[in-house]
Amino acid sequence: MSVVEFRIDRRSGVATYLQIVQQVKQALRLGTLVEGDRLPTAAQVAATTKVNPNTTLKAYRELEREGLVEPRPGLGTFVSRTLARPESAADALLRAELRSWMERARAEGLDREDVRALVDSVLEERYGQPA
Repeated sequence: MSVVEFRIDRRSGVATYLQIVQQVKQALRLGTLVEGDRLPTAAQVAATTKVNPNTTLKAYRELEREGLVEPRPGLGTFVSRTLARPESAADALLRAELRSWMERARAEGLDREDVRALVDSVLEERYGQPA
C-alpha cells in the first residue's frame, strides 16, 4: 500500500482542497498511488497538515466525482483507477533529462518557485492555458 503525504502551500492562492486533489492526481499519474491503495483518513491529513478534516473530505468527494477514488464505509477511501501511462523508455529518458535540467537550474541559483515559473511558462506556450 502506497502512502501519499500532502504538502499544503497556504500562499499559493490555490484552494487547499484543490491542492489535495492535484497531489492525488499527480501521484496517480506517477504511479505512486495505484488501484486499491487507501488514501489517508481526513483525521490523518489534519494531523499532518493542520487542514480541516472537512477540506480533505471535500477533496475526496471531488476525486470520487471524477471516478478516481471510492469510499468504502468503515474502511476508508480507496483508489479506483490510475492515471499512469505504461512506463516507456521515452519516459525514463525524459525523466533523466528533466532531472539533469533541474540540477543545472539549481546550480544557476534558481529556487523552487523560479523553476516552477519557468516550467509553467513553457507548459502554457506548448499546451495552452490549463482548463
